[in-house]
Amino acid sequence: MQADTIDRIYEASFIPELWPSILDEIAAQTEARGGLLFTVRDRILNWTSSDDIEDDFHSYVTGGWFSRCGRKLCMFKKAHSSFMIENDYWTEEEFQSNEIYQKFFRPRDLGCSAGTGFQVPTGDNIVFSVERSHRHGPLERKHIHHLNSLRPHIARSALVSARLGLKAAQGASEALNKIGLPTLLLNSEGHVVESSHLDDTASEYIIWGANNRMALSDKKANNLLVTALETLSLHPEKVIRSFPIRGQDGQPSYVGHIIPISRSAHDLFAHSYAVFVMTPLNVKHVPPVELVRSLFDFTASEARVARGLAAGNSLENIAQDGDVAITTVRTQLRNVMEKTGCSRQAEVVALMANISLQRQDAPK
Repeated sequence: MQADTIDRIYEASFIPELWPSILDEIAAQTEARGGLLFTVRDRILNWTSSDDIEDDFHSYVTGGWFSRCGRKLCMFKKAHSSFMIENDYWTEEEFQSNEIYQKFFRPRDLGCSAGTGFQVPTGDNIVFSVERSHRHGPLERKHIHHLNSLRPHIARSALVSARLGLKAAQGASEALNKIGLPTLLLNSEGHVVESSHLDDTASEYIIWGANNRMALSDKKANNLLVTALETLSLHPEKVIRSFPIRGQDGQPSYVGHIIPISRSAHDLFAHSYAVFVMTPLNVKHVPPVELVRSLFDFTASEARVARGLAAGNSLENIAQDGDVAITTVRTQLRNVMEKTGCSRQAEVVALMANISLQRQDAPK
C-alpha cells in the first residue's frame, strides 16, 4: 500500500486535479476527515483539499482565517523536517485562548491536525496537513510516523504542483516551462528528452555526452543521480531523490530533485521516465537551515544532526542535547553522509556550514 500511495503522490505532481483524491487516501490512512495542500509564492495563494472539508476551508480562506492562523507560522519557525500536531507547539491554555480554534475550528468539529511546512529557496512556501475531527482527539504517533514516511515524496510532488499553480499543463513543453527552474526530462537511461530554463549558470553543472546523455559535474551528486535512476521503480520508499549539487569550490549551488513520472502523467510525458529539477541556492553562503529544508529526504533527527554539525557542535553534544545515545547520532550521521554524497564527517560540516574543506582540514 505504501508504494502505491507514493506512486499516486508523484502522479499528482503534473496532474494537480488528482490531489483531492490523494488527500482523501492519506487522510483515511491516518483516521482523519480530510487533507489540505496550501502553496504561496509572490503572495499568491493556491490551495486544494479533500472534498469532505472543501466547504469548511473555502470559508477558512475567504473569511480571512488562513492569513491570521498561527499554526503555519509555528511550523515554519520550528523548521522541523517532520509532521507536527498542535500539541507540539501550543499548550492547552493557548488552545483555549486561540480565537481561530474557538470560533472557527471547534464549531466545525475540526482543530486536530498534523501538518508540515516546506520553505524552499525558490520562494515557494508549502503547507500540507491532514485534519481530524476534534471529538476524535490528536493524531497518534503511529500516524505521524506514517506521514513522515510520505513527507519527502509529498514535498517533491507539491513543489512541482506549486510551480504549476496547482493547474494542469497542456503538454510536456508547457509543464517544464511553467516550473520556471532548470529542468530536464529524462528517459530511463539518463538521456535528456527535453529541457527548460537551462541558463549559463545551471549549464555549468551539466556534462553532455553522446545522444543527449547527461551527467552532473559534481561527481558525488552524479553518483546519487545515477543510483536513483537505476533503482527508482524498485525501492520507491528508499531511493534518495533530493541531494546537493556542488560547484568547483565544494559549496552547494543547487539541490537536485528527481520526480518520477507516474501513471497518468505518462500521457503528458509519453515514454519519459523522470523529471530532474534543480532548485538554486541563490546566495553565496546559504544558511544551513535553507539547505537542510531543501534536502527533503532528511528525517527530523538527521536534519537535527546536520544543523548541529553546521553550528560547530560535536556528536557528543548533539547526542546530549537530543537526549539520545551517541551510537544513535553516529547512525544518523551515516545517513546524512549517504544522502549528501559525503564520505567523511568533515565533508558534511563543510557542506552544511559553507566553509572551505581545505581550510578546515589544514593543520593547526
